[in-house]
Amino acid sequence: MRMLNGQPRDTYDVVVVGSGAAALTAAATAARSGQSVIVLEKSALLGGTSAVSGGMLWVVDNHYAREAGIADSKTAGRAYVEAVARGRGRAELLDAALDRGDAMLRFAEDELGVRFIFLDNFPDYRQDLPGAVTGGRTVEPELFNAREALGDLAEHVRTDGRHPYTMQEYEDWGAFTAFPWDELNARQAQGFAAKGHALVAMLLAACLEHGVHFAVDARVERLVEKKSATDDAGAGISARRVAGVVLQDGTEIQATAGVMLAAGGFEWDRAQADSMLATRLYTMCSPPSNTGDALRMAQRIGAMTRGTREAWWAPMSVVGTLRDGEPVGNLLRFERQGPGSIMVNRHGERFANEAQNYNDLARVLQSWDSAKNQTLNTPAHVVFDQSYLQRYGILDHRAGQPTPDWLIEAPTLAELAAKTGVPAEALEATVQRFNEHAIVGQDPDFGRGSSEYDRYWGDADNAWPNPSLGPLQYGPYYALEVVNGAFGTCGGVATDGHGRVLDVDGAPIAGLFAAGNTTESPYAAGYPGAGATLGPLMTMAYLAGRTLAGQPADYTENTENTGNDAGRAPGADRSGPRHLEEVSA
Repeated sequence: MRMLNGQPRDTYDVVVVGSGAAALTAAATAARSGQSVIVLEKSALLGGTSAVSGGMLWVVDNHYAREAGIADSKTAGRAYVEAVARGRGRAELLDAALDRGDAMLRFAEDELGVRFIFLDNFPDYRQDLPGAVTGGRTVEPELFNAREALGDLAEHVRTDGRHPYTMQEYEDWGAFTAFPWDELNARQAQGFAAKGHALVAMLLAACLEHGVHFAVDARVERLVEKKSATDDAGAGISARRVAGVVLQDGTEIQATAGVMLAAGGFEWDRAQADSMLATRLYTMCSPPSNTGDALRMAQRIGAMTRGTREAWWAPMSVVGTLRDGEPVGNLLRFERQGPGSIMVNRHGERFANEAQNYNDLARVLQSWDSAKNQTLNTPAHVVFDQSYLQRYGILDHRAGQPTPDWLIEAPTLAELAAKTGVPAEALEATVQRFNEHAIVGQDPDFGRGSSEYDRYWGDADNAWPNPSLGPLQYGPYYALEVVNGAFGTCGGVATDGHGRVLDVDGAPIAGLFAAGNTTESPYAAGYPGAGATLGPLMTMAYLAGRTLAGQPADYTENTENTGNDAGRAPGADRSGPRHLEEVSA
């Protein structure tokens, strides 16, 4: 265990395992009310999966939407989430996420100093389902100078290396080939963060402001239970509560109020993932430290598990990107959604609306051909031409550069088919049919470009009638393999609506809380919109932090003066200390 600030203690009020957005939200919320808190991170870097995510939060009926006059309601949000999740979610968790989401958002802003940008036109993923809206439920973090706010600690925060820009700016700039890269390079050099990196950095600043201690290389191995005799109607029943943790190096840390588990999913434990997930997971983009440690710790003391068949699915390509020395997948978004690219399966045919949301599209990659005892659609490839490469590039590759090993190139479609192992006649016919309809802005086969979501991710400056559709015009042609990937698993420890871990009989385990990908998602198998991972998970973490601190779930705006920051004016400087020694002082 390596302390990053403060002097190590053997006892804290709250011990938090993990350091992603859920962990930091719970830590900052409890510390804001005066609790002593330590955050234990297994890897050498803080931030978890959240730090390499888009950082968006999906919150139904939020105050931004109300202030903008956008009609929304929790009733509509519930109908929509239930439809997306196919009715499989638990009502208690769904109620907590929907009813308290805006309270979490306001608390994060007013008390923790997190700053958001309202994306009023970001559509829900499934526009065809009841309760969906065309915008108003998604926020993203503002740009944040992590180096200025965190000082030395900024070097210990995980990042995926992307340049710092917001989704709002992406809308304005359009294609990556049109981005102001000199400006973005300057931002990066100055220490600015965006997306999940910014969200984590802002939460870290709040934690530091309220005295939270941090330790890295601190792998927790097991929970410590304390037995205490209680008198239940004279029966003398022995009650147990979680009272601390034991680290891999043997260090024991006691927790007087409780332990918070928020250490990510189990996707990097290949055996466990193969055993529990509904389908094979070929790659992921989360940190390799997500090996299910928190799930196993909770299971050892009798915790209930739910939803472990699911993950935050996404179509990805493996192009040599490393994270902590391990190969990870790259999410394909515009690469398959932009006008002029298509996806074909092992038969050289299109098999889905390429522009639909990543979670639903990945499920199509999982389809099985029972008659032939093989996958139905994989191997699959994104196919595009030279005109597409010149307009948009593909991932970080640009026209004029040497073709990388991960990209297949051929002068004709027939030769591309031979290199990818699909029938040439089928591929040529597929492209011809797609082109005939794309030039008039239609897709009669899969409806691509018919929804607000599809068009949002297209090109507003497209030369063809539909932002999502354009023909493949001339060679050389290219193919990029697509596999079934995930941001992380989204099932695990079951909790109640306050973030308290439940045992196998459905009763809360005293002193044990959980949130994030360690737990069952409040939206079950559903993925309703951008930020539907972090929105509900941070809400559950906020509720757990409030419960740990003895505070009510409801937050009364600008009236709470609790803990070691009592009396601070809302909006006061929260930049935090610039050097770690100042934190320790």
